[in-house]
Order: sequence, then C-alpha cells, then structure tokens
Amino acid sequence: MAVLSLLVPWEPSALLVVIFIIVSVLYWRGTSRQRVHAARRLAFWAGLALFYLCLHTRADYYAEHEFFAHRIQHLILHHLAPLLIMASYPGSVLRAGLPLMWRMRLRHGQRAKPVRLLSRVLLNPSLISLLFVLSVLLWLVPSIQFVSMLNWRLYTFMNWSVAITGLTYWWMLLDHRRAPPARLSPGWRVLSPALTMTPQIIAGAIITFTQHDIYPIFDLCGRAFGLPALFDQSIGGLIMWLPAALLEAIGGLIALKHWMRLSDSRSRSLSATHRQKENRERAESTMGEAQRS
Repeated sequence: MAVLSLLVPWEPSALLVVIFIIVSVLYWRGTSRQRVHAARRLAFWAGLALFYLCLHTRADYYAEHEFFAHRIQHLILHHLAPLLIMASYPGSVLRAGLPLMWRMRLRHGQRAKPVRLLSRVLLNPSLISLLFVLSVLLWLVPSIQFVSMLNWRLYTFMNWSVAITGLTYWWMLLDHRRAPPARLSPGWRVLSPALTMTPQIIAGAIITFTQHDIYPIFDLCGRAFGLPALFDQSIGGLIMWLPAALLEAIGGLIALKHWMRLSDSRSRSLSATHRQKENRERAESTMGEAQRS
C-alpha cells in the first residue's frame, strides 16, 4: 500500500489525465492497424509511463522539496522520456489511430499555407535547439526558480515547457530521413548534441562546485529527506552534468547510425546508377557496331 500511495497524484490534473488517455488510445488503435516492432512499442510505453510518473504522481512532491529530485524530474522530462518516445517513431502509429475523417482533415490541414509557414518557424532547427537549452538553463536562474516553485501556474508551465522542448528536440535529432524532408541534415544531427550539452555541462559543474546555497527555496518549502543544502545541491548539479550528457551522447550515436545508413544507401544508389549508365552505353555501342556491320 505504501508503494501504491506513491502513484497518488500530488496535484491532480484532469487535463493531464485526458491527454494521457487520448495518446494511449490513439497509439493502441494505431498498433492494431499497422505492424509495430515490439522494441518500438516498449520504448513508447516506457516513455509515456515516465512522463506520467513525473507529472502526475507523488514524485512531483519530492521534486518540489529536494533540489536533486527536481533535477531528476527534469532529466526525465527533458531527456529520457522524450528520447524513448521519439526513438519509437510514434508519428505514423498515432496517425493510424485517428478515425479516417480526422486523418483526412489532418492531411488537408498540413498542406494549408498558414500551417506550413507556422511550422517552418516553430520547427526551425536553430530555434528548437535554442529552446531545448534555454528550457533547462532559464529555470535554474535562482530568482526564477524561487518564483516558479511558489506559483503553481508557473511551476506547471515550467514542467510543460521542459517536456515539450524535449519532445521537439529529440524528434528533430532522431529523424532517420534525409534533409529534406528532415528539418536538419544527418551531419548536423550528429553534431547537435555536442553543442546543446556543453552549456548544460557547464551549468551543472557550476552548481556542483558552488560552496553556498543557491536555491534556498527548498529550505523554505521544507526538504523531504532532510539533506544538507550543499549536499543536495551538489547531487543535483551532478545529475544535470553526467546523466544528461550521457543521454545526449546516446542520441548522437543514434543519429550517427542513421547518417552511416543514409551514406551507405546513397553509395549503393550511385553505384547502381553508374552500372546502369555503363550497361546502357555498352548496349548502345553494341547496337552501333551491329548497324555498321
């Protein structure tokens, strides 16, 4: 019973429950209409479960009362859960889960000029990468962190901003297509994690080695485990320094795998084209000699 009590929402949200139900039903319907590898299904459900645990269980209480728990929450919302979900490539499955009429409307809406212009702006790779980094660093500013932990609306916005920027970044990074239609070229997808992890590593190192309490808000709220402030702060800095960098490195390796596959397929395509050209020239040459004779 004590374990089950951890699943009780700290701050219940009907909207959040509705969103999780809709996404779950769409994915379940989609998997019944098209074949999806078991590993992809597992990655999707694991990522969705992690989102739910961080946003709508007792875990949210600990995130409000210990800095290191807060950093674990954001590590999952910003890195691990979005990485798992986007590594499952759920787009086609969720689309298949929609009713036919909705799929037709969605396809028609995507072709509309205002939608294409808006997506060109909002899904710009530079903007996605910038927001991905800012969604971590901005909320670590002590004054902003202080206010966001006391105002429930700002606290909710903080968690949603972290989750949404994480989903868009990993969607861009793990795209397995060429550019276009992918938003970012394969080479830049490999390089991107090195650029985005660097400021996060620096911020984590600064927090880890700072010898005074940067975030007194957790003393004001009351620490759930009674850890000393500097010890709690050091653990939190290490969490955003090491595990976050490791997850981004994993994302970079996946992007490298896609780049190598695309390069290999392009080489095979060029070789096939070259062979077809040689065969065509050889055939034309043979026909010319036959006509002359």
